Amino acid sequence: MTLGAAALALAGCGSKTETSSTDTTTTTTTTNTDMGMMANGTDMAPAPAVSAGQAFANAAASSDAFEIASSQLAEGQAASAAVKKFAAAMIKAHTESTAKLKTAAGAITPDPTLTAEQQQTLDSLKPLKGPDFDKAYAAAQVDAHEKTLAALKVNAADTNVPAPLRDFATKLSPTVAAHLNMAKGLKL
Repeated sequence: MTLGAAALALAGCGSKTETSSTDTTTTTTTTNTDMGMMANGTDMAPAPAVSAGQAFANAAASSDAFEIASSQLAEGQAASAAVKKFAAAMIKAHTESTAKLKTAAGAITPDPTLTAEQQQTLDSLKPLKGPDFDKAYAAAQVDAHEKTLAALKVNAADTNVPAPLRDFATKLSPTVAAHLNMAKGLKL
């Protein structure tokens, strides 16, 4: 399950407020350090500010969407019965996780749009078949679950994230740890 670990771990980051004062005026400047640059390094308009709760909900939703999409690929492209069984378990677990996230999010609407990293990983899996797919899928699952587990722990402790979402992150952590162990156990 990839939660876009960087997105989750850094969900509360990305903006910094600098305050300077002179004898008669106070100036506050806000910069979006993580979101204010395009991929080629040129400046772009700052992204709108997103609450920590919204950022976490979006990252969790995109993680579920990635897990479901990559695991659906595995159903048709994997050679290993163990990989196919793992993929079926991921589809079921992440469909359930999506429903729980929507409940925990309350008035926040999670955005399941994949991150650039998730899309790149998914795109790299699409042309693969058989044992090559199995190896790449298993490696992607280990990486995604490691990042997700770390990010869940960060968000579970972040008091800027609404309590129901922190509770969701806390309750989901053991499941993600189990998925990580399952992914590591795929012998290919």
